[in-house]
Amino acid sequence: MANRDFYDILGVPRTASQEEIQRAYRKLARSYHPDVNKDPGAEERFKDISGAYDVLSDPDLRRRYDVFGEDFRRVPEDVDPETWARAREQAARAGAGRGWARGGPGRGWAGAGAPGEQGIRFGAGEGIDLDELFEGLYAGRGGRTTRGWGAVPGADQEAELVLSVEDAWRGGRRSITLAGPEGPRHYDVTIPAGVTDGQRIRLAGQGGRGSDGARAGDLYLIVRLAPHPRYHVEGRDIQVDLPLGPWEAALGATVALDTPGGEVKVRVPAGTSSGRRLRLRGRGMPNPRGSPGDLFAEAMVLVPPTLSKDERRLFEELAAVSKFDPRRAG
Repeated sequence: MANRDFYDILGVPRTASQEEIQRAYRKLARSYHPDVNKDPGAEERFKDISGAYDVLSDPDLRRRYDVFGEDFRRVPEDVDPETWARAREQAARAGAGRGWARGGPGRGWAGAGAPGEQGIRFGAGEGIDLDELFEGLYAGRGGRTTRGWGAVPGADQEAELVLSVEDAWRGGRRSITLAGPEGPRHYDVTIPAGVTDGQRIRLAGQGGRGSDGARAGDLYLIVRLAPHPRYHVEGRDIQVDLPLGPWEAALGATVALDTPGGEVKVRVPAGTSSGRRLRLRGRGMPNPRGSPGDLFAEAMVLVPPTLSKDERRLFEELAAVSKFDPRRAG
């Protein structure tokens, strides 16, 4: 990873926001984590990605990296980045050229003070190598003199958890098995009642393994609701068809309706036509942190596929006396 720019490693510009840096890291980590990618170079690539993210995700480390470059870990904490930057600008104006970066010909300053204050002066032609200077000067002051990354936290991982509408409505404990590169992994998961499509359930410490004793990442289960033959879920609201006989729709009735939470009674107003939506407040998906969703029962008027003699006679009598024209209604 030597001489590689951290921003280039993550594929983001130097002006990237913290959110952009985090998104880039997660995308790359999912591709190169050794638990999911067995290519020979994936582990080293992942270490580079994690090392870059550890720095750029920390505002203080990022600020030091932006000023000190690859030597940011070797510069003592008491060296002020702004003072260093001003001194570097002065050295550049004095003609230091590349001497600031590698201590070649030129004049400049290194240390906590600005010119005229306590610091280390090097003059034209001295050819000081800043790497050697830092190695000897800062080794005893707590500065890092190696370029190893040390412990690298494990990456967060994601997996889909497919649930029926009924299971999502009830919640509860569930045992699941996920396939992994090292074989199946088994988990006991607590599913919150009323979990919705796209909601994430966090299993702390169950993601990718960290290196050198670092903490493991987290596993996020992304809930997906399986298609249902009767229920259609939108957010926390549930829609269901309500089949009605012609006489129930015309005269009104109270009918039983199955819902994910059990059977409920629905009052159907007289004169209900197909497509009318009857709202049952609070009968949708539960919400542990707020109001539950609603259930919408959509009327669907059905006629008998075959008629008995009495049914035919009654329908014929209705047809003879009714003034209703459905093609001109509404």
